[in-house]
Amino acid sequence: MPKLGPDKQPQIGPDGKPVIVFGPKLLIACNTPVAEGMVVHTRSPKVQKAREGVMEFLLINHPLDCPICDQAGECRLQEYSVDYGRAESRFTEDKVHKPKKTPLGPKITLDDERCILCSRCIRFMKELAGQDCLGFVQRGSHSTLTCYPGHEPNTNYDLNIVDLCPVGALTSNDFRFQQRVWFLKETKSICPHCATGCNTVLWSREGIVYRQTPRENPSVNQCWMCDEGRLHYKFINDSRRLTLPTANGTPISWAEAVEQVAAKWRATEAQAIIGSARATTEELFLLKQLGGETAPAVVVPHLGEGDKWLLNADRTPNMAGAKLLGFGTNVARIADGIRAGAIRALMVLGEDPLEEELLARLELLVVLDILPSRATRAAHYVLPSATFAEKQGTFINAKGRIQRLNAAIAPLARPDWQILAGLLRGTGTAKYETIEDVFADMARVIPSLSGLSLSKISDQGVEVAL
Repeated sequence: MPKLGPDKQPQIGPDGKPVIVFGPKLLIACNTPVAEGMVVHTRSPKVQKAREGVMEFLLINHPLDCPICDQAGECRLQEYSVDYGRAESRFTEDKVHKPKKTPLGPKITLDDERCILCSRCIRFMKELAGQDCLGFVQRGSHSTLTCYPGHEPNTNYDLNIVDLCPVGALTSNDFRFQQRVWFLKETKSICPHCATGCNTVLWSREGIVYRQTPRENPSVNQCWMCDEGRLHYKFINDSRRLTLPTANGTPISWAEAVEQVAAKWRATEAQAIIGSARATTEELFLLKQLGGETAPAVVVPHLGEGDKWLLNADRTPNMAGAKLLGFGTNVARIADGIRAGAIRALMVLGEDPLEEELLARLELLVVLDILPSRATRAAHYVLPSATFAEKQGTFINAKGRIQRLNAAIAPLARPDWQILAGLLRGTGTAKYETIEDVFADMARVIPSLSGLSLSKISDQGVEVAL
């Protein structure tokens, strides 16, 4: 049955204008309780004619913006007009004109002519985002959506109303006029912004990620995500990305880099590891092996202000995975070891916690990272990494749910697991050919992952014991 109200968001209630079923009189199905002996007809001629009428009223003043509307290709009104509406318009009068490009806070642009007055955005902001800031003014076909004077949407969840809008009335300033959605590839992924691990979809084309939107998972984020996480993808397309390995600032080939680093790492004692809880579980597992049993291994905590909904104070997606693998968080221990001369070789994955003066004391500094930093400037060897959108792997969120990442675009550099697997081969420690091999070995030695494989982790993830 067609409906322009929420699909699976019961918190914000029904709005089922075109959902009409046949009974003693026509009823709106989504707001009619089921009763004993009820018989429902959804495709009778009377119902179909009523739906055509409702669609005709919705389209009477709706602009013919489809060729230029950002919602084209994922617009419910467009789809239902084809499936349930009339083939032609009988309306000959002038359409009612309304404001076309109204800022609705810093992140959203409103086109009032496209609004069908469903009130989903109003209810979301009031009931879920906690800011009662939107409402309708005027009457009838002159009604418009607006915000209360001086109270524009200004929460960390504003962009969810762009997802909720069934038409193109609300558009994201970040994605507005960037791409047609039918040109974009959808890839299921996980937000790397915090320890909640919201399920997402990455939308990409020709090696560029254009947007990130929430993906439904009732156990994690339902179908929402915070704006900080949603917009936390820009670094993927950053022009400063590291792409070539270097030795003391001089570009070298990947084969030379892996061979030289493996040989020097094997020959140097007093080693230590600084990892990142933004790395995948598989990458941290391989990194820990490079340090062996004796090298101290830590990850760097990143804390911020959380909220009572989705944003976690832990701003890393895989701290639970790092701790499960035996990583500590005492970075000061590494710094003290370098000062005392007890640490002479350091491998850093995706972090920049130490001053350059301290790093300069090391005999060997190997850095795997995405962007330039103090650590990459001081490093003897820099091995460029792939972003979360360019690799496979898993994160374990704060509640102990292991979830899969998928590669949306081809990497500009190399996924860290491939780099680390190459170094382990070079040191003679272990041999891995695929990410599945890495996970299988990890599941063999980590009791919480026993019996799991990458293919057994569904799109909704799997709970594991922490």
